[in-house]
Amino acid sequence: MKIVKIDKKSLSADLDRLRETYRLFGPVKGRQYYDFQLLEPGQTPDLDFLNTRMSAKSLVYPQSEVMLDYSLDESQEDHHIMKESAQDYSPRAVIGIRPCDVKGYLLVKRNFDTPDFKDPYWVRNFTATTLVGYGCDEPCSSCFCTSAGSGPFHEEGLDVLLVDAGDSFLAKILSEKGEKLAAAAGWNKPAADGAEQQIDTRRQTAEAKMNAAMETDRLAEQNTLDLYDAPFWEDVSFSCINCGTCTYVCPTCWCFDIQDEVRGKKGKRLRIWDSCMYPLFTLHGSGHNPRGTKLQRVRQRFMHKLKYYVDKYDDGIQCSGCGRCVRLCPVNIDIRRVARLMNSHGQDAVACEVK
Repeated sequence: MKIVKIDKKSLSADLDRLRETYRLFGPVKGRQYYDFQLLEPGQTPDLDFLNTRMSAKSLVYPQSEVMLDYSLDESQEDHHIMKESAQDYSPRAVIGIRPCDVKGYLLVKRNFDTPDFKDPYWVRNFTATTLVGYGCDEPCSSCFCTSAGSGPFHEEGLDVLLVDAGDSFLAKILSEKGEKLAAAAGWNKPAADGAEQQIDTRRQTAEAKMNAAMETDRLAEQNTLDLYDAPFWEDVSFSCINCGTCTYVCPTCWCFDIQDEVRGKKGKRLRIWDSCMYPLFTLHGSGHNPRGTKLQRVRQRFMHKLKYYVDKYDDGIQCSGCGRCVRLCPVNIDIRRVARLMNSHGQDAVACEVK
């Protein structure tokens, strides 16, 4: 691990050198929101942002992804044979990603890259990606990453961590991928003594600004069936309109559907993001729907992230604390409030028994 200094005035030229090896992505401001986009030649990431509207998960796990192509033309020798669609798995680098979004990748990895199963599309995209994080000096009011196993300067999963140091950036090289990228960019000027302490001071300052948290300390000991039957689900789900916004902006939601689209005699098989908030998500071919009401769907979302995941992995929750679902829910459902209800469920009854 080493720390180098990058002159902000040279960043554009550095990125142009990187384009010889990498496709570059970064935060770009649209009319209203910041989102991650492919950086065109000469374009630099706009780092003057708190967070993007959508998470960065689509860079590895696209919202719509063509998996297979096929022909229905029986005059063709290979008709009705599905072939893997051409994909671009050349090296790419994401410049300016927030640590909470990188934490999201690590949580999603547990679904797509396991000893028993590896999703080839996700794994190849992730392997091709180098993650250059950007330290978060000003957390949003709805951020709670420090109570979700992450933080404004969290390094886990990053290849490089950029830290704003006025006229320059401090770049902390954290992996072999990061070393290769730094060499390609010409980032080789050692930072002055005390750089590590400077980064740590900024981290502590940023964490002190975090005024939101999520209570999760008792989730593991809660009885699953008791939580499932808890009376507060009616209140939690009352205002939900099942729009799916929370699942689409979330960096750790991974559900998808597979559909075929045919035009003429040519067809494609696609993987498309889906949402557990949608009534059709669990509809069986028989017509039966085990989660046919919005209460059941809302309960499933929170039970999966905050209880089933805890029970299965015993290693944190399926949430990176980015706060997007809190900011963007049109009816103000707050995962922090739901976690508090789940975490404290039965506490009053236990207190009474002790007395």
